[in-house]
Amino acid sequence: MAMFRTGILGYGGGPSIVPLIRYEAVTRFQWMKDEEFMEVLAIANTLPGPIATKLAGYLGYRLKGGWGAAIGVLAHIVPTCVAMVGLYSFINFFSTSQVIKGMIAAVVPIVAVMLGVMAYEFGEKAVKGLGWAAGLTFFVISFLMLQTFSVHPAIVIFMFLLYGAFHHKLKDKWNKNKKQLSKGEGV
Repeated sequence: MAMFRTGILGYGGGPSIVPLIRYEAVTRFQWMKDEEFMEVLAIANTLPGPIATKLAGYLGYRLKGGWGAAIGVLAHIVPTCVAMVGLYSFINFFSTSQVIKGMIAAVVPIVAVMLGVMAYEFGEKAVKGLGWAAGLTFFVISFLMLQTFSVHPAIVIFMFLLYGAFHHKLKDKWNKNKKQLSKGEGV
């Protein structure tokens, strides 16, 4: 039912559906912690295909194995497919209507707010785990890579996933070296 709801209520593609899936998986049913959802979202972003479908499949598989994955994906995409056929017919019939154009335009700010809230919460967790300096540095690096150098988002995500896999080891090693240096200076 959770993936069915996200399929029915989601409008505007993956970025607008991810907060709905997050709400169902983390807040409503508590199938996973927010940190795990962020990791799954990051990995799903590096894989080809629609993000929401990958998340629905992962959640279904995590809960009920292969059958759960199939049911999760179908529950997510079938309502959308049916709605698309119906909406296409409706919009095609009323394509010149200012009311329809206004309805579509009114959804854009809602999606922007949902994405902004999710980005803020993810950023807050990144700062909590990495600290302000590293969090801000990684934000600037990713922004520059994406906006200035036009690096594909999957490559940026993969690079930070790779770094994240070794972050705590690197941090522990750096702290250990720092302690050894401070002990050596006092002698």
